[in-house]
Amino acid sequence: MTKEKRLTGREKLFCLYYARDRDARGAAARAGCRGEPQRAAAKLLAKAAVLEEIGRLCRADAEYGEARAGVRRLAFGPSADAVKLIFAEDAPGGEAIERMDLFGVSDIKRPKGGGVEIKFFDRLKALELLMKIESGQKSAEGGSFLAALNAGAAALARGEGEFGGV
Repeated sequence: MTKEKRLTGREKLFCLYYARDRDARGAAARAGCRGEPQRAAAKLLAKAAVLEEIGRLCRADAEYGEARAGVRRLAFGPSADAVKLIFAEDAPGGEAIERMDLFGVSDIKRPKGGGVEIKFFDRLKALELLMKIESGQKSAEGGSFLAALNAGAAALARGEGEFGGV
């Protein structure tokens, strides 16, 4: 850092969690920030020293960073907001849904009989994929893991994937 602005322990934790998961709200909550995690995250992301530290951490993890972050969120991400949605008496408005973390949700339906049906991405498959990313394994075809990940994403886009709900 050019100005040698020291980060607090919470700020360092936020940077670490954010660089790992790319989930600002979740990173602020896990780092122990006071108040609303979303507001705390916005304030932290406005600080140059925090952005510089996040950039440093992301550069160190550049090869699979984005893919690893997304898969890690699928595997370990919170489901509290989805549970709130299930037990809500009335359907929440658009603004309330915007504030919810529904990253791990693959499908939401409102059956005619009432209620809400929510399907989640398969956490076990996400864990398996995360293990492959972490170990840097090659795909079965002999190509790189990143190529296999891209092929899987293309198959999902075509509706051929098996990463569907549980």
